[in-house]
Amino acid sequence: MAIDREMPLKEQMKFDMRAEEVDVMEGDPQLDADGGATINFGPEVQMSEGHTENLADFLSDGDLDVISRDLVEAYEGDRDSREEWSSTYAEGLDLLGMKYEERSNPFPGASGVSHPLLAESVTQFQAQSYKELFPAGGPVKTQVMGMINPQVEAQSGRVKEFMNYQLTHVMEEYEPELDQMLFHLPLSGSAFRKIYFDNTLGRPVSKFVSSEDLVVPYEATDLMTCARITHVVKMMSNELRKFQVSGFYRDIDLEDPKDNDPSKVKEKIDELDGRKKAYTKDNVHTLLEMHVDLDLPGYEDANEAGEETGISLPYIVTIEDNSGEILSIRRNWNEQDPLKTKKQYFVHYKFLPGLGFYGFGLIHMLGGLTKTATSILRQLIDAGTLVNLPAGFKARGLRIRDDDQPLVPGEFRDVDAPAGDIRNSLVPLPYKEPSGTLFNLLGFVIESGKSFAAVADMKLGEGNEVNPVGTTMALLERGMKVMSAIHKRMHMAQGKEFKLLAKLFAETLPDIYPYQVIGGNQAVKAQDFDERIDVIPVSDPNIFSVTQRVTLAQQQLQLAQAAPEMHSLPEAYRRMYEAMGVQNIEALMPPPPQPQPKDPATENSDLLAGMPAQAFQGQNHDAHIASHFSLMTSTVVKSNPVAMANIQAHVMQHISLKAQEEVQAEVQQQMMQIPPEQQQMMQQQMMMEMQNRVAEREAELIDNFVTELEEALKDSMQDPLVELKKEELELKEQDMERKSQEAQLKLELEERKADDRKETDEDRIDQQKDALAIRSAIAAEKLEKDSKNKMMDKAEKITANLEKTTANILNPNGRQQ
Repeated sequence: MAIDREMPLKEQMKFDMRAEEVDVMEGDPQLDADGGATINFGPEVQMSEGHTENLADFLSDGDLDVISRDLVEAYEGDRDSREEWSSTYAEGLDLLGMKYEERSNPFPGASGVSHPLLAESVTQFQAQSYKELFPAGGPVKTQVMGMINPQVEAQSGRVKEFMNYQLTHVMEEYEPELDQMLFHLPLSGSAFRKIYFDNTLGRPVSKFVSSEDLVVPYEATDLMTCARITHVVKMMSNELRKFQVSGFYRDIDLEDPKDNDPSKVKEKIDELDGRKKAYTKDNVHTLLEMHVDLDLPGYEDANEAGEETGISLPYIVTIEDNSGEILSIRRNWNEQDPLKTKKQYFVHYKFLPGLGFYGFGLIHMLGGLTKTATSILRQLIDAGTLVNLPAGFKARGLRIRDDDQPLVPGEFRDVDAPAGDIRNSLVPLPYKEPSGTLFNLLGFVIESGKSFAAVADMKLGEGNEVNPVGTTMALLERGMKVMSAIHKRMHMAQGKEFKLLAKLFAETLPDIYPYQVIGGNQAVKAQDFDERIDVIPVSDPNIFSVTQRVTLAQQQLQLAQAAPEMHSLPEAYRRMYEAMGVQNIEALMPPPPQPQPKDPATENSDLLAGMPAQAFQGQNHDAHIASHFSLMTSTVVKSNPVAMANIQAHVMQHISLKAQEEVQAEVQQQMMQIPPEQQQMMQQQMMMEMQNRVAEREAELIDNFVTELEEALKDSMQDPLVELKKEELELKEQDMERKSQEAQLKLELEERKADDRKETDEDRIDQQKDALAIRSAIAAEKLEKDSKNKMMDKAEKITANLEKTTANILNPNGRQQ
């Protein structure tokens, strides 16, 4: 080791202190040409090269003693600075009324009951917040940060299912620890969760840390900027020995721990629990796990030139409180972090913000009202007791048998009254009945406390009266203002807790982690827990009651039913079922079938039938595009503009997915060449660059596709509209030719008909002439015949007349013969 003669005095003192820690000096100093000297101090002190090593194994006992004294002194100062807070908290625990107080003032047997205002408020809050922060299906949900695609959505689903599986099945301590924390939180106003990787369990854990077991400096305002956090851990000797044997803690001899005086809060909790330590042979060590910034000798922070900066770095120092021995010193930053940022292990849950680091609880806010209500209640009970069992004065000469025993109902005793009138010998004290004013005041105090703690019964409807949904929502909002704000703070704190858990999963899980669930097997990837997925609580920070949730869902359903064309009715009903807490909603409302990838031939068939087609990632996009290209150049599609447009739109989907996949593959290759510590810093820049490159690649692919399509259609087909016009003209020409032929045929037919009519007319005339001649001949013959008949008739008449005349002549008598 070389000593510079011009070394500053401070550095020489530091060097001298380190030289004194070396056991043996071997050899004499060797002078160097530049005026320095080289001294051989024997075996070199080996510094740790592993980032996670216990640095306490490499520091000297002197350095460890100095560090221990400083840190223990700092811890004791931090603890004493909140002494008043501890006293207030311990005294406030009496207001829970868990233990009946035996009182002899103002008289023996006076009432020692405590009003349950504080206990009721705490219980109501714990029951309400417990079911909100840890529902049956799991407390975690996820949301995608940035662009949404099927791959990211699948990643989000895996993260959500895995974390809910861990919290509900694997991390058995999470739910009971949360339940316990939610009872302590409204009392003290602050509670903490510690998230870390447990080497004995081989998995991350999330533990509840009470406010009395986590100590911070007086100047602290929050955990992020706090310079020193001390977690007081109680550990059995056997457990501590396991850590020593495993190498997590230094393997040094420790004395049996002494029984340290418990804190006031611990004493009060044991008193309320009715517990008292009786067996003293259980060796329980108190460990001070301090998250602190230190400038360790030999591990100083240095800049790029190798010069010490004097900046204290974050470490976790574990000290055994009884002996002051340092068990471990470990770096508290990621090895790849150039800024050496402190890793966070604790999450602060606050009931009310408070005026400093610790929050305010119901003990602080309702303590005075609870004391007042308890005092008034005891006065009312004591007044009733004195009225029911009155006391007073009796005359000295008055003798009552068994006067040392109180009278029981229905009993009469013998009395010797010297004055003769017993009323003159007995004077009862003037006790009054319990005051009605005190009773009304008690009701006012209780109502004020319940109104603040939001545990009063809200009368949303009297009898058959039903309030409108808007009125109900207004009443709920007015009555739940305080609880909604508290719930929002818990929602934010639980979100921080889940982010720390997700970070631990990303650091500790293997590349692919399979696990079994009801109904099948699942698997999650370590790379799923990246910046693209945000892990948040499933609770709603704006809703803190089932009634409020159901009322809101009911209003949504009514609006959806009133305008179904603007809403999704299945989603409205689903939200209503979720608000009501219905399980297995999928059985009542099965989801619609999701589109599945299809082969190119099936897609062509759907497109020709007018059905939509969907492209998917991972398909052979070139094969699909080639198949659709062939279909577009066919005669059937060329004459169908609608089918042509649908096919082109579907081809654009394949082109977009192809461009995205090609660019993503290139970006992943580039990211693999970037150091891991720089990947997160460059992720946003790479995302923007990837979007630009996807757009450029899409433009290139589209241009190539359009050019090839135009060339393929150039010889066989022009513009579809022009072709349609040509076909329309051809059809018109064919129609005109057909009409001309029909007219010619019609004309010839008419000529034929005219000739036929002429021949018919001539035949008819000839027939008429023949008929007329026949009729004339017949008429003439008939006339001749008629003439002959008439002449014969006349002849016959003449003959008859002649005969008659003759007869008359022959008959002179005039008789007719």
